[in-house]
Amino acid sequence: MRNLIYYLVKPFLPWGLRMTVRRWHAAWLRRRAGNTWPILPTTGRPPENWPGWPAGHGFAVVLTHDVEGPEGLARVRRLAELEMSLGFRSSFNFVPEGSYEVPDDLREWLWKNGFEVGVHDLHHDGSLYRGRSAFRRQATKINHYLRTWRARGFRSGFMLNNLEWLQDLDIQYDASTFDNDPFEPQPVGAGTIFPFWVTRKPELNSADCAGKRGGYVELPYTLPQDSTLFLLLREASPELWLRKLDWVAGNGGMALVNVHPDYLHFPDESATAKTYPVEHYQHLLSAMRNRGSAAWRALPTEVATWYASPRGERDPAPAGFAGHFGTTTGAS
Repeated sequence: MRNLIYYLVKPFLPWGLRMTVRRWHAAWLRRRAGNTWPILPTTGRPPENWPGWPAGHGFAVVLTHDVEGPEGLARVRRLAELEMSLGFRSSFNFVPEGSYEVPDDLREWLWKNGFEVGVHDLHHDGSLYRGRSAFRRQATKINHYLRTWRARGFRSGFMLNNLEWLQDLDIQYDASTFDNDPFEPQPVGAGTIFPFWVTRKPELNSADCAGKRGGYVELPYTLPQDSTLFLLLREASPELWLRKLDWVAGNGGMALVNVHPDYLHFPDESATAKTYPVEHYQHLLSAMRNRGSAAWRALPTEVATWYASPRGERDPAPAGFAGHFGTTTGAS
C-alpha cells in the first residue's frame, strides 16, 4: 500500500525532495545491512545439480539497460557503440507507452548490430501491480509490444515483481528481481546469483495462455544498479561494482548489471546531479573484458535459451522466494 500511494503522488514531488529523503533512508539502510550488502554469502550457493556454464566458462556476464526517458533514448546508440568498441553486446529495455516513442530504425539498428531489445513495463509509473485485473489489462498490451518488437524479455519498472502474475506474459525470461538489494522499493531478493526457472501453475494452463511457454527463466541482477551506487549512495568510483564482480566470478555465478543511459554523462556532456561519468561503466567493462575466456559474454536471451532446457526447467525458484508485490522499505 505504501508503494501504491507513493507512485500516485510521485509526479507531484520535486526530484530534489524525493532524492533527499531517499538518500537519508538509504544511509540508514546501508548501516542496517552491515556486512550483507552488496555481498550476501548465501546467494553464492549454486543450484542443485548445477552443471556449470556452457563451453567451460567460469561465470556469465550479462549487460542490460533500462531506458527511462528521452535523455536515455538519446544516448542509446552512443552507449551501444562504446560497448561494441570493447567487444560487448547488451539488451536495451524500452518503455512502450512512457515519455518517449521508440523509433523503429533504432530497434532495427540494435538488432542488426547484435544487441537485444526488451520491454520495460508499460507506462513505468508504478501502476503495473495495482490489482490483478489491472495487471491483466496491461499484460495484454505488453504482449502486443513483445510481439511487435520481437522481444523475448521483460523487466518491470522499479523492480517491482510478482512472478506468478508475470506468467500472463508471453516471455522467455524476466529480469525484474535481484540477488540482494535492500534499497529497492520491494526489497525481497531472489537470494541467488544464478538464473532459475519459474514454472507456470497448472491453473494458468487455460485458453488465455494458449501458445505461451510452460514457464520462463528468471534472471536476477547481481551487481548493484548504477542509480543506487552513483545517485543514491553517491559513490565516487566503481569500486563496489568491481568487488562484487570479483565475488560473483569467484563463485561461478551470473554478473548481470542494469545501467541506465539516462544517468550517464559522456565527456562532452555537462555533469548534473542526475548523472555520473560514463568512465565508471567503462571501467567495469574493462574489468569484465580482462577476465578473458573465463567470462561468458551473453545476451539475456542466450542465457535463457541455454537454461530453459529439461535440466533448467527442473530447477525451481529458490526456496522461500515468493516474488510478490507488497513488501516495501523504500521507493524509487
